[in-house]
Amino acid sequence: MASGGLFGGGREKKRFLFIICVNNDEIFSECQFYIDKLKVPPGYSKSVRVIRDARGMCQAYNSAMTEEPAKYRIYMHQDVSILNPYFLYDILEIFESDKKIGMIGMVGSKKLPPDAVVWHGERVGNLYSLDPDNVDFENYRYSVDEGVTDVEAVEGFLMATDADLPWREDLFDGWDYYNLSQSAEFRKAGYRVVVPVQRKPWCAHDESVNNRWDFNAYRKKFMTEYGYGK
Repeated sequence: MASGGLFGGGREKKRFLFIICVNNDEIFSECQFYIDKLKVPPGYSKSVRVIRDARGMCQAYNSAMTEEPAKYRIYMHQDVSILNPYFLYDILEIFESDKKIGMIGMVGSKKLPPDAVVWHGERVGNLYSLDPDNVDFENYRYSVDEGVTDVEAVEGFLMATDADLPWREDLFDGWDYYNLSQSAEFRKAGYRVVVPVQRKPWCAHDESVNNRWDFNAYRKKFMTEYGYGK
């Protein structure tokens, strides 16, 4: 298993760092609002690294990873709201339950479809819709005893890690397949990639329509690099 401290500088072992690419301050303000409300385990700290004018996800995430010392990193989209106030407690419990767990996502694929398009197959996890009447997390507390599911890849709207592996910006220099690639890199390094059971979703994702112009090109790169579709 790769050492979590080899890539980048020293890490603050009791720090949670949120890493977010931002190009819309109004959308990000809601994301920040929920981050500010998260309860922090005693002795730990949390902070946010905002990246503007990013050339691509992998490039942005690599720069933050090498420049900011933190044991626990939460890579997330600007349009995600973390609704579970005990989110940091929960991911800490999961990471500490098994040192082989290197990445946690909220939604993931136990088995990627042959074409490596995640929505063409079954997924596990949970996520709130945009319907405000569907949001009800009062007094919600997740129990780690409910377990986690091992997956091949997690959705990119939120990816929490406790180890540092370089993001493959040599292959994925845009906005697609960075999450599937990093999931594969963690599994290659001997880590488990997991999605927790969530009786109620921990997050809401206000996803807009994405530009899919380069999607298929990155899909083919991913399939070639990691041997899918053979």
